[in-house]
Amino acid sequence: MARDFEALKARVRDVSYTPGTDALHRISPLLLQTQDLTATALARLTALDNSSYSHIAGSRGSLELLASVVSSSSLAGTDLAHVVLANPYEGAQVAGYPADDEAVRTARHTEAIPKMSGHLDDAVHQLDLCAIGCHYLAHGITEDLATAQEYKSAAVRQKTGPALSPAQYDALCALQGGGKLYESSTRGLGVTRVATNDGTRVSIATYRALARRGLVSADASTSLYQGQKITVTEQGRQALAQPRPRAPLSTAAATVPKAAATQGAHR
Repeated sequence: MARDFEALKARVRDVSYTPGTDALHRISPLLLQTQDLTATALARLTALDNSSYSHIAGSRGSLELLASVVSSSSLAGTDLAHVVLANPYEGAQVAGYPADDEAVRTARHTEAIPKMSGHLDDAVHQLDLCAIGCHYLAHGITEDLATAQEYKSAAVRQKTGPALSPAQYDALCALQGGGKLYESSTRGLGVTRVATNDGTRVSIATYRALARRGLVSADASTSLYQGQKITVTEQGRQALAQPRPRAPLSTAAATVPKAAATQGAHR
C-alpha cells in the first residue's frame, strides 16, 4: 500500500488543470482512487484485527498506526472533495441574469485557484502520511513477528529438558555420521540395537533418551530387521552446535579415591 499511496501522492502533487470542467475531469479520478485506497486500508485493518497477529506483543501499536492510515487517507479524500467544491463551474446563470463575460469568468478562476491549490497541498500531505505510516507498519509487523518467533524458539529450547550428558552428546555426534536401529535375535528373543557407521557403541537406552527429546528419529517405514535409518533432527543438530558437556565434578572426584584405594590394595 505504501507504493500505491506514494504513486497517488505524486499524481495529486503534479496534477495540471484548468478551473471548470477540465478540473472536474482531472480531480475526480484522484478522488475515487483515494476512496479506493481508504477502503483497502480499512479492510486490511479489519483483517489484521481479526488475525492471530493481534495476540502478539506490540500488535496494538501496529493496529493504531494502520487506523491512522485509514484516517489520513479519508482526510485526503475530503481535501480532494473540497477541490471539487471550490472549482468554478461553467453552468448557465438563473434565468434573468446575464451570462458571465470573460472578465467575470477570469475573476472567478483567479479567486478559486488558491483555494483549490491549498486543498491539493493538504491532500498531498495526508497521502504522504499514509505512505510513511505503511512503511513503519510493515517494519513494525516484521519486528513483532521476529520477536515472537524468538520467544517461541526460546520456549521450545526450555522444553527440551536438561542438558545432554557427555555420553548422550557423543552418541548424538556418532549418529550424525549415520546409523541404524535394528532388531536381532538373541537366544530366541528380539533385541533392539543401535549400529553406527563409525562403529561407536550406542546403547539402546541412550538412543531412546535422545529420541524422547526429539533429537533423533528412525525411519519407521522400514522393518527393524532390515534396519531403520536413524536421522539427527534439526533440534539434534542445534544441540551438537553447543560445546560438549563436561562430566560432573562429583563423578570425577569419586573416581580418584577409588583408583587410589585400588592401588593401595595391590601394595
